[in-house]
Amino acid sequence: MADKLTFRRYADDDDTYGRWSEDIFNEDTSYKCPTYVHRTPPCQGSCPSGEDIRGWLQIARGIEKPPTDTPWQEYAFRRSTDANPFPAIMGRVCPAPCQEGCNRNEVEDFVGINSVEQFIGDHALEAGLTFDRPAQETGKKVAIIGGGVAGVAAAYQLRRLGHGATIFDERAELGGMARYGIPGYRMPRNVMDGEIKRILDMGVDTHMNTRAGRDISFEQLEKDYDAILLAIGAQQGRTLNIPGGDAPNCVSGVAFLSAFNEERMHFTANRVVVIGGGDTAMDVVSVARRIGHIKTPHENDRPEAVIHNHTAHDVAATASREGSVVTLIYRRPIENMPAAEHERITAKKEGIELRGSLAPVSLVIGEDGRATALRVIEVDWTDGKMTEKAGSEFDIECDLVVPAVGQSGDLTGLEQFDNGRGLVDSDQFYQVPGKPGYFACGDIVRPHLLTTAIGQAAVAVDTIDRHLREEETTRRPKVDVNHFNLLEKLRETELEPADYGHTTEWGTDAAEYAVHNYEDRSQQEIISHELLYLGHFPYTARNQREETGVGADEVLGHFEERFRGLDEEQVRAEAERCMSCGMCFECDNCVIYCPQDAVLRTPKDEATMGRYVYTDYDRCIGCHICAEVCPTGYINMGIGA
Repeated sequence: MADKLTFRRYADDDDTYGRWSEDIFNEDTSYKCPTYVHRTPPCQGSCPSGEDIRGWLQIARGIEKPPTDTPWQEYAFRRSTDANPFPAIMGRVCPAPCQEGCNRNEVEDFVGINSVEQFIGDHALEAGLTFDRPAQETGKKVAIIGGGVAGVAAAYQLRRLGHGATIFDERAELGGMARYGIPGYRMPRNVMDGEIKRILDMGVDTHMNTRAGRDISFEQLEKDYDAILLAIGAQQGRTLNIPGGDAPNCVSGVAFLSAFNEERMHFTANRVVVIGGGDTAMDVVSVARRIGHIKTPHENDRPEAVIHNHTAHDVAATASREGSVVTLIYRRPIENMPAAEHERITAKKEGIELRGSLAPVSLVIGEDGRATALRVIEVDWTDGKMTEKAGSEFDIECDLVVPAVGQSGDLTGLEQFDNGRGLVDSDQFYQVPGKPGYFACGDIVRPHLLTTAIGQAAVAVDTIDRHLREEETTRRPKVDVNHFNLLEKLRETELEPADYGHTTEWGTDAAEYAVHNYEDRSQQEIISHELLYLGHFPYTARNQREETGVGADEVLGHFEERFRGLDEEQVRAEAERCMSCGMCFECDNCVIYCPQDAVLRTPKDEATMGRYVYTDYDRCIGCHICAEVCPTGYINMGIGA
């Protein structure tokens, strides 16, 4: 702790003034008084779907109060789902870039945002919370091609605006890669079904087992709908471009997981080698260890036959399963894998061998045309570039090779949209160039995270809405997230400013038509830890979800959900760890330390979130102590009254 935190803003020996102009514009003198400045915290700035994370953490901890008779859990759910309608899903499977960006990492450890989000989502399912249908229909209809999280999230946002939404999907069930690419022990299907159903109940139409460009033409779609959104995902794995890479027992990670999740593949090969370092690769090795292999499979029961949809496994054969030897290789050092650290730790615990700094060279092909080994070479990254070590090649024996090295879309029937890389081009507003009325979002634009697809869907829907209303698209804000809105909060608590009479008036510090002493920079600025008073926050261990993981000897056949969620007491304690970066969390430091009693608590009948304190400018002398002791960086010294 002593090495990381200080109870002062300034370091030892920091006693030299810079230029006079810097003093005037950056430091604090007597003509400046406190101004309350709202900025976006880095958790929200790091969230691709733009959730108001700080907002629902403040609700969970009890700082922001819900309206009368609304349970805090529901209020947090409503705030969360303004941006992301899948809190129970994302609380489980999102790799949480928000946690990587969390300023609490500068104290001891990030806030467990995922675990709180999971609790909010699970409670909503248990309580049967629903989304309202739109109060008014616009009469406009949008066709959504693809029923993964991007397509379903887009349908949700469209229905909130009153537009009709119809999803066309070639599979029997909605969910896309969340359903067919993520194992059920990471993403329980009842949870996914519940969150999708809640959106469908808003009045979303679906056409399942229907592929656009094959079962229905785009000409027909253009006649029937006012706009078309392409959200087909990237459900086709990239091939291994090395000699022998076309061997029949070399199958993509996407295809491997799809066969497992469709319940066609119940066991794999004896020796499985997986190439890659992302989430897909980690799911493949985890599944392979759980389903194991059988000793003498029939040719039709080989995993590649099942994966290529030639046959399906007999469930009875699983009675004789044995554990598989599973190895993962990655070009870079293991610690540089994009997969989360806890995924690497869990994989090793489950008996998976992780080998870094190895590059595939070729597949060794046997007499029957199948791969018998993967030839690799050791590589060095000392200078930041990959250098092969001469003479270091060796073979890793295998019965199945699974490259998880990238994905692209299946654009059969959609060739007119193919940008040559198996993806669809879009502009910054997710319009398809040269195709008026066509839009695209999700992995088909750029394969990335589920949360990225959800965020893109929201922006695409905003663009579609403007298109349907024949309005021009406008520049997106620099920090494009769902922000806390003080004016909405004042309206919610019946503290809305009075109507403005549009009369000229000087000195409005007491006028009731204005929100005083407040500046909203949230659309332009993300607050960094340098602006916080970190010494205010004592070391507090993170409340971690209990992992149900098992060791190498018990992993075969183990399909229990990986994490058990936190209970309400733990959730509230974890939310308490949020430092509320960029927004007051009512710590009273400014009130206690003001030597002039110029910073005062707002009267209870006038107070709400973001308006907990105010400044009496007749008493303020501009000493800037309040700004120094504000833990959240909410107070800036500005020109006073």
